[in-house]
Amino acid sequence: MAEHNQIHKTAFVHAGAELGVGVQIGPYAIIGSKVKLSDNVIVDAHAVVDGRTTVGARTRIHSFASVGSMPQDLKYRGEDTELLIGADNMIREYANLSLGTVGGGGKTVIGNGNLFMVYTHIAHDCIIGNECIFANGVAIAGHSLIGNKVVFGGLSALHQFCLVGDMVMVAAGAIVTQDVPPFVMVHGNRAQPSGLNVVGLRRSGLSQSQVSDVKSSYRFIYSENLTIDDARAKIAAEVGDEGVKTKFLDFLAASKRGVCR
Repeated sequence: MAEHNQIHKTAFVHAGAELGVGVQIGPYAIIGSKVKLSDNVIVDAHAVVDGRTTVGARTRIHSFASVGSMPQDLKYRGEDTELLIGADNMIREYANLSLGTVGGGGKTVIGNGNLFMVYTHIAHDCIIGNECIFANGVAIAGHSLIGNKVVFGGLSALHQFCLVGDMVMVAAGAIVTQDVPPFVMVHGNRAQPSGLNVVGLRRSGLSQSQVSDVKSSYRFIYSENLTIDDARAKIAAEVGDEGVKTKFLDFLAASKRGVCR
């Protein structure tokens, strides 16, 4: 372990753990034998980082968080699965981030710059993009795929195997059981669409013509009483911007649980 790391004398760091430069580990924290902490990671008092877990640079794990815990899956039998966490994440108190399972590909993967607030649960085999926000008490079930800059309001939940597109906004308390297309806001139990994430669109840097194409794609999916196949055909034929078109068509093609409508 590098001399410039700050490790409290009461912390337990297993001899097999790999620590980068500038790592800080607080009182009574536990770092398991297969853990890799990148440069300038901070693990606060009483946090536990275990399993084959890699934590990216400048990520902070707050007190009593459980990172790299065993999956809450009865089929798990101690296999050597992984949790991969990117850089600049904030993992707050009592958050729980699970290892993957063999049946789900063996990896839970988290991108960069995400915020996991108090009591967030990220289950096994989830794949999460960049710059997402999970408010207090959010529960994400296993095998879920979540895009970039997605916001989950407090006490909301996502069903297993769901797909959530970029810049989706999930209202507080919503229970999402089907796939949510990019830029859409949903609310309620079971979650229903409530329009586009207008604030997110405004901040996204998209041009006016691209925003217009997003609005057209939303209209084809939600406002013209079309089947999903017909909506896909309309998007393919009438949406001009290739980036917007591809984002919606790829999402609809990947949807397995059906689109939240």
